[in-house]
Amino acid sequence: MRYLVRDRIFAIGDDYWIEEEGGRPAFLVDGKALRLRDTLEIKDPDGRVLITLRQKVFALRETMTVERDDLPLATVRRKRLSLLRNHFRVTLADGTELDVSGRILDREFGVTYEGEPLARISRRWLTVRDTYAVDVVREDADAALLIALAVCVIRMTERERDGD
Repeated sequence: MRYLVRDRIFAIGDDYWIEEEGGRPAFLVDGKALRLRDTLEIKDPDGRVLITLRQKVFALRETMTVERDDLPLATVRRKRLSLLRNHFRVTLADGTELDVSGRILDREFGVTYEGEPLARISRRWLTVRDTYAVDVVREDADAALLIALAVCVIRMTERERDGD
C-alpha cells in the first residue's frame, strides 16, 4: 500500500494528513504544542490515537520512543552517520530490531528487518511537488508503525541538521 505525505518543515503544533495513493485520508499527524518534550500522535481518520512519538529528554544521544496505548512499542536511535547515508536502529519492545537507512533528508530511504524490506520511502516517482511516498511492502506489516518511523527519523534528522 502506498501512502502520500506532504513534505514540510515540521514544527511543534503542526498537523497534517497522510493520504492513501487515491487521495483518501489515512492518518493524521498531530503535533502536540505546549509540551516539555517533542510529541507527535498518529491518528486514524476518526481521531483515535494509534501511535505516539515522544522525544526522550535525558538520553545521551537523541532518542524517540514510540508508544501504542500508552505502552512502549519501540525506541529509535541514530545508529551511525556517514557522509551519504543516515542509519537508525529501531528496537521494538519484544527485542526485534529494524534498520532504517538511506538519504533521510532527500526522502530516499528504507525500513528493513534482517535485510528484508518492510517499507520504502521515496519522492523519486512522484510528480506532486513536496510530497514523498511511504510504500509499505509487506501486506502483514503494521502501516501505522512504519509511517510513524518514517516521520520520526525525518524529524530527528531535520532537528539534528538545524541544531535543535
